[in-house]
Amino acid sequence: MIKRAKITIVGAGNVGATAAHWAAAKELGDIVLIDIAEGIPQGKGLDLYEASPVEGFDSRITGTNDYADTKDSDIVVITAGLPRKPGMSRDDLLAKNASIVGSVTEQIVKHSPDCILIIVSNPLDVMTYVALKKSGFPKNRVVGMAGILDTARYRAFIAEALNVSVEDIQALVLGGHGDSMVPLPQYTTISGIPLAHLMDQDKIDQIVQRARDGGIEIVNHLKTGSAFYAPSASAIQMVEAILKDKKRILPCCVWLEGEYGLSDTMVGVPVVLGGSGVEKVIELELSDSDREALATSAGHVKDMLANIEV
Repeated sequence: MIKRAKITIVGAGNVGATAAHWAAAKELGDIVLIDIAEGIPQGKGLDLYEASPVEGFDSRITGTNDYADTKDSDIVVITAGLPRKPGMSRDDLLAKNASIVGSVTEQIVKHSPDCILIIVSNPLDVMTYVALKKSGFPKNRVVGMAGILDTARYRAFIAEALNVSVEDIQALVLGGHGDSMVPLPQYTTISGIPLAHLMDQDKIDQIVQRARDGGIEIVNHLKTGSAFYAPSASAIQMVEAILKDKKRILPCCVWLEGEYGLSDTMVGVPVVLGGSGVEKVIELELSDSDREALATSAGHVKDMLANIEV
């Protein structure tokens, strides 16, 4: 008998619940939505399941407060943690969310020792490191969602500026998930046409900066929360790539051991994402300025790693 994939999503807030929605709509598997708040995952899970006859998806969604219900998950997406508020940086969330993600990871590993972990909690790069250390998993099975989101924002702003389809924009954003992220205009094309052929440098620079500020721009609009549609969609793109063994080349946060001249840090780089998780890190030829910017971004993450105990 063919068994459906089991996807656990930790955190039934906006990001987690919306991730469950994307995953169910794509029929990627059966979904367990877990949260410490009693009734919230149960209510949202039931509501989403009741949408299945309307939308025609055959995914079962279970809401729970008990980690025993997550047993034998294939993939676990961790969204748990405090969101950013206006005036807060991702770094401000460091200590509180490290404690939350560490505790969650221990519970997940206890019940699903063979799963692949996808981390969405902020500050993303550090939380991915916490999950890696707490889980004891090999590095290919712990991966952070950051570069996909950053790249999506960058691509959306380019499509808007050029008045073309978002589907035709190919791009990469590397580095830590924050102000030091490294968009790569030289690797940005529109249906194979280099970006510089269609847009002047001043406009490219403006879009690069807006991509860096993409998260806080939304926080400032919402006032009491942070982005959730694009982050959750980005995480589920990773889930789909793994469950379908698609071998997608996507920018993800991974533990580096010499790639790009960087070691002992978590940072976003292009990887091949397939059935076993991170199957390969792809090393690009970078300009001196981009390589320096990536090293600076990785250094910022490393500084934060030095401030936590795992």
